[in-house]
Amino acid sequence: MSSAAWLTSLECSTSIVQSSDNSSSFSVMLKWLEFIFLAPCMQRILFLAIDLVFLLALLVLALKRLYNRFLIGRNSLEKPLLGVDSSGLRITLWFKATFVVIALLASAYAAVSILAFSRGLGSEWNVIEVSFKLLQAMTNVVFLVVIAHERKFGAVSHPLPLRVYWGCSSVLVCLFSATAVIRLVSSYENVDQDMEVDDFFSLASFPLYIFLFVVAIKGSTGISKNVEDDDENTRQDLHESSVDNLSGYATASLISRAMWNWMNPILRKGYKSPLQMDDVPTLPPDQQARRMAELFEIYWPKPSESSKNPVRTMLLRCFWKDLAFTGFLCVVRLAVMYIGPVLIQGFVSFTSGDRSNLDQAFLLIFILLISKSIEVLSSHHFNFLSQKLGMLIRSTLIAALYKKGLRLSSSSRQAHGVGQIVNYMAVDCQQLSDLVYQLHTLWLMPFQVGVALLLLYTYLGVSVGVSLVAVVSIMFITLTITRKTNSFQFNLMMNRDVRMKATTELLNNMRVIKFQAWEEHFYKKIQSAREKEYIWLSKFMYTISGNIILLWSVPLAITALTLGAATLLRVPLDAAMVFTATSVFKILQEPIQNFPQTLISVSQAMISFGRLDGYLTSPELEDSVEREEGCSGETAVEVREGVFAWDDEGSEHVLEDLSFEVKKGELAAIVGTVGSGKSSLLASVLGELRKISGKVRVCGTTAYVSQTSWIQNATIKENILFGSPMDSERYKNVIKVCSLEKDLEILEHGDQTEIGERGINLSGGQKQRIQLARAVYQDCDIYLLDDIFSAVDAHTGAEIFKECVGGVLKDKTVLLVTHQIDFLRNADLILVMRDGKIVQSGKYEELLQHDMDFSALVAAHDTSMELVEASTTLSPTNEVPTSPRNGQVQSELTTEQPGESKPSDKANSKLIEDEERETGRVSLNVYKQYCIEAYGWWGITAVILTSIFWQLLQMSTDYWLAYETSDNHSFVASLLGVYSGIAAVSCAFLAVRTLLVTFLGLKTAQSFFNQILDSILHAPMSFFDTTPSGRVLSRASSDQANIDVLIPLFLSVTIALLLSLLSALVILCQYTWPTIFIIIPLVWINIWYQGYYIASSRELTRLEQITKAPIIHHFSETISGATTIRCFRKQDKFIHGNLDRVNSNLRMNFHNNASNEWLGFRLEMFGSFLLCVSAVFLILLPSTIIQPEYVGMALSYGLPLNAVLYYTVYLGSFLENKMVSVERIKQFISIPSEAAWTKPDILAPPDWPNRGEIEIKDLQVRYRHNTPLVLKGISLSINGGEKIGVVGRTGCGKSTLIQVFFRLVEPYFGTIVVDGVDICNLGLNQLRSRFGIIPQEPVLFEGTVRSNIDPLGLYSDDEIWKSLERCQLKDVVSEKPEKLDSSVVDSGENWSVGQRQLLCLGRVMLKRSRILFMDEATASVDSQTDAVIQRIIRQDFALCTIITIAHRIPTVIDCDRVLVIDNGLAKEFDNPSKLLERSSLFGALVQEYANRSTGL
Repeated sequence: MSSAAWLTSLECSTSIVQSSDNSSSFSVMLKWLEFIFLAPCMQRILFLAIDLVFLLALLVLALKRLYNRFLIGRNSLEKPLLGVDSSGLRITLWFKATFVVIALLASAYAAVSILAFSRGLGSEWNVIEVSFKLLQAMTNVVFLVVIAHERKFGAVSHPLPLRVYWGCSSVLVCLFSATAVIRLVSSYENVDQDMEVDDFFSLASFPLYIFLFVVAIKGSTGISKNVEDDDENTRQDLHESSVDNLSGYATASLISRAMWNWMNPILRKGYKSPLQMDDVPTLPPDQQARRMAELFEIYWPKPSESSKNPVRTMLLRCFWKDLAFTGFLCVVRLAVMYIGPVLIQGFVSFTSGDRSNLDQAFLLIFILLISKSIEVLSSHHFNFLSQKLGMLIRSTLIAALYKKGLRLSSSSRQAHGVGQIVNYMAVDCQQLSDLVYQLHTLWLMPFQVGVALLLLYTYLGVSVGVSLVAVVSIMFITLTITRKTNSFQFNLMMNRDVRMKATTELLNNMRVIKFQAWEEHFYKKIQSAREKEYIWLSKFMYTISGNIILLWSVPLAITALTLGAATLLRVPLDAAMVFTATSVFKILQEPIQNFPQTLISVSQAMISFGRLDGYLTSPELEDSVEREEGCSGETAVEVREGVFAWDDEGSEHVLEDLSFEVKKGELAAIVGTVGSGKSSLLASVLGELRKISGKVRVCGTTAYVSQTSWIQNATIKENILFGSPMDSERYKNVIKVCSLEKDLEILEHGDQTEIGERGINLSGGQKQRIQLARAVYQDCDIYLLDDIFSAVDAHTGAEIFKECVGGVLKDKTVLLVTHQIDFLRNADLILVMRDGKIVQSGKYEELLQHDMDFSALVAAHDTSMELVEASTTLSPTNEVPTSPRNGQVQSELTTEQPGESKPSDKANSKLIEDEERETGRVSLNVYKQYCIEAYGWWGITAVILTSIFWQLLQMSTDYWLAYETSDNHSFVASLLGVYSGIAAVSCAFLAVRTLLVTFLGLKTAQSFFNQILDSILHAPMSFFDTTPSGRVLSRASSDQANIDVLIPLFLSVTIALLLSLLSALVILCQYTWPTIFIIIPLVWINIWYQGYYIASSRELTRLEQITKAPIIHHFSETISGATTIRCFRKQDKFIHGNLDRVNSNLRMNFHNNASNEWLGFRLEMFGSFLLCVSAVFLILLPSTIIQPEYVGMALSYGLPLNAVLYYTVYLGSFLENKMVSVERIKQFISIPSEAAWTKPDILAPPDWPNRGEIEIKDLQVRYRHNTPLVLKGISLSINGGEKIGVVGRTGCGKSTLIQVFFRLVEPYFGTIVVDGVDICNLGLNQLRSRFGIIPQEPVLFEGTVRSNIDPLGLYSDDEIWKSLERCQLKDVVSEKPEKLDSSVVDSGENWSVGQRQLLCLGRVMLKRSRILFMDEATASVDSQTDAVIQRIIRQDFALCTIITIAHRIPTVIDCDRVLVIDNGLAKEFDNPSKLLERSSLFGALVQEYANRSTGL
């Protein structure tokens, strides 16, 4: 029996499928499948079985409740039968709609069952038909009872059995409807009249069952809690979102959501003027990042579950319902996708036969329109919901990554690094987000291919076996290529991580790199990483190209093979059969094309899952500290027998046998030489170290001031408040005791002045005092202060100690790490550290009695003070000039100040400007720059020409098929050879075109990378002062990735689709010429719609890109200050800040995706309308105008027209959105450059500077053209070999003077001449490489000791060891197993600050420059080490000119001359002894230093 016979048979007996003796097992199985799924009788029996199983399950549940009630005595009859929920409920439209749909079905089935019964029960078919309809009516009545039961007891979700039944019944009704459509379309003569009535009933009930399927997936009854009964978080979310700017999606009706009408207000606004950030509505509460973060916490696998893939497990638990619903939409789309090709035969049969029955023809057109409409709706809602789900997944993961970053242990933070975690956020989260769209292809592809082959089998018989073999072979080849692609992708991502890490390091330390003229070294380092990345990128792109060539050749190849097999097997071929087959092959192309890409995405996702699993399960800080707040007793901090390590394994102990106790209100000082473990001791109290053994107890809240300042990119006021509420009195007092009053007075915007990234526009002292003010303002119980006096001058230090430590904090417990011996007399307890142990503890006088470490420290300090005290006797005591502190202080804050700007110009308080973004269309110039970047116009011209020839050859194959299947010709094998030849040439052009695009894309990507890297390295320091690193990193990661991979790929596909669209329109107009009158207005409408849409979509894409950078910047800032944030217990504040930034990005992404589907839905509906109009003309035009074979050809091109039309416009818009990456990179390629690195025409002598003579004439400096002068006309001469000390109050311009020597800031006026050469005439590298500098902030790079002390590899190991010996680090390094290859992690975090400063000193000692600048070079070392270093410097650099900035007077007291800078002016410049002989500012500073501990 044939497939067609099953569809019309009323037989119910299985005897008709009994196999004959010679039947194969496969044919028998096929017959059984056809009988079960195609025979109407068996379809109804299947449905009856499902009804009976459900009713039986319901009966069992009811009996169980009755048993519990009467025999066991449980009062369970008052509970709902299938689930219960709480009271306080409201009934929504969803509940009412569900009830009405079931009531309609119950009524309809009752009516048709009565009608069927009235016809009698004369046959087996009639009995089954009546039973089926009667049981359906009963089942739906039971549903009504259950739903009423749900309402009574307030069940908010449907029971699982009910949802399973609705799912199964919907699938069966889909089968009923599909067979009904086939019977109606195929015009079978032996169809029973009653069956026709049933078919129309099935089609009418189909939408109702689809609704019930949605209900089953969603699970909600439509009964919900009132808002007042929700928990606090939900109320807060609703409150935050119940604003005028809430997204229309939240309140949109079903029709509005179905057609995306809720997007109209945004698109209208975007069309009138470029969208701004505030124009884009906020997301509904259930889609906001806070809700996603809660879901993560709820569904993250517990440790007891021992999940191997926790991220994957969590995502499935969170979003399985959404995944199931998008899967259902895939099935719906698949069900209607094959209706079009099936209809081709009907159209060809009609046009070639009797044309009198127009009703049948218009029925075909009506079915075509309905199927295309359902296809458009399902496909676009699948796209939108998949993108929305992807967005929610990305939101969930970013929130989780951020939270994890706040909990990472020290070794975990070092293992991953900020650059790598940025990649987790920017790349891995995005890949998992993109996976959702392609995930269903995995299971749908075999199903889709199977349906296609089954359909072909009904037309071509066993010759379709060739298609099956071809598909399987292609899949096998594709899988092999995909495995290679997977390997290449993994290596590509690994090498991209390395490049991003190097780029992050470059950006974070740019000031030091420019001081040392290491730009070329870092250029080579990043280029080396890029070259390795580029090798894997090339392999990755060429394998993808191979896949594209293979898969785009599939329709032609399979068509040739299958038709060839059919010809050999003598299967009669006509136009209807051939073009039905080619249409199916074109549909088959989609799953075969997408499947490998899905496998690539899945393989990439597996890599991303592994990376995220590794990060999210990496060790966290253990809660090793017993914390109590408001506890009784006298002890504030207690450590007993503590052993601590930085690494998680605890293999290397940094603190051992640690036992001490600090009572409430005591000042405990911690002292010791460099690297003795002082900062580690504070870290152990904070819980930042891994506790191996012992006990740590802290009684009260803690505040922490780190040795390396951590300042946020915010205003001064926001930094001090740190999220706490404003208390004016306390705030003013904090400003006063932290000596910030004068700094704020000279700023026009005062405490509203914005601080640059990492406090880059503040002096070291200002940063230290601001973070001290932050700690004091928090009013905690215990203060841990790590060397807070190292970056401030003597007077300021004494003032802070007196007013702050000994003033507002006198009743607080303070643990103070310091090298300032003067302050130790006031300490209640002194802990002396050596090699990670406390070797002495007690009061000052007690410790001096023992000849140990403390005595040595005090002796070194006393020696340095003897010269100072001797010098003070030379200074007149009757007239000490006014301290510069009491005069006006010149701040180094690079913002507007009085007298230089208009007071009304408030914008200047904002140092970090909002990111620049273009508005309007992406300029054609951007496209031109991209297309001609590699090989000019030749490259893009070659791509377009090969694309045109390829498309023309594809059209030629279809023309040939139409010609050969006409009534005048017979389809023979020899003519098929012509078809195969054309197809082979077409595939050759496809291969050339694809490889050419890949080659040009790779060359273009590399060109852009080289340009932006060169531009960044040549940018002036002011660019890095005012540009957050996140903006640069986003261009280096996601924007560069777009140019590497996506833009060449989508540019190629867009050109191909555009040509396909043109070919389809040409063929439709050729054979249905009246269509041209429809096409012209439709083309205009499409162009208008695209313009209307792109105006908003483009801006949303730009805003989406701009809102990504703050997420990355905020994260890297958080990681840097994680210890401070944890100490102050501000994790929630920072997490909330991250969620706000994520929400800002998500709302751009969400509405951008919605705008895409808004456009796509409309364009595809226009395309479907155009197809149906063309079909009308096909049946109305006489056969003399259009022959039947060309009807099939026109329809085969017209069926995919809606999708081609949409994807052409969509991918064109998508490409324009991705072109924003080119635009953004071009912005940074055109950064104004600093002066040339080298000037071949102006070369200083090879030994310059050989004397070290410096002459400064009227030097004036300002940071930017609209800021005031920082240095206001300094003139002085320095002789070769002189040792010059530079002193002055914090922020007076000392460090600025050094920056001018290195031309990090160019002189506004005046000159600096060194050994007869004006430094402004030299190339920057020549200038900077000849000077030596030890900067204020010690910077180390990830690598080894050797690579840090000798980055350029210019010196031998012996020279390096000698340098380490001179800078007091030889013993420390030689004790490490790896010696010179000992590890230095990111930012040198595994070395103390003092050791980092000594390593920086070692670099200079190795370099042996003739002129040496030292900017607070020994601020973080103890007096003993400082004295040794100063002595070694004077010995090693005896003949060199040394300019030293110092706050320690002993450091500069024996200089040849001292320069006193005040308010940007050189107030004094003379020999220290001469300055002390008269009333001088220097004398005042010396006197303050000598007397600073007096009265404390």
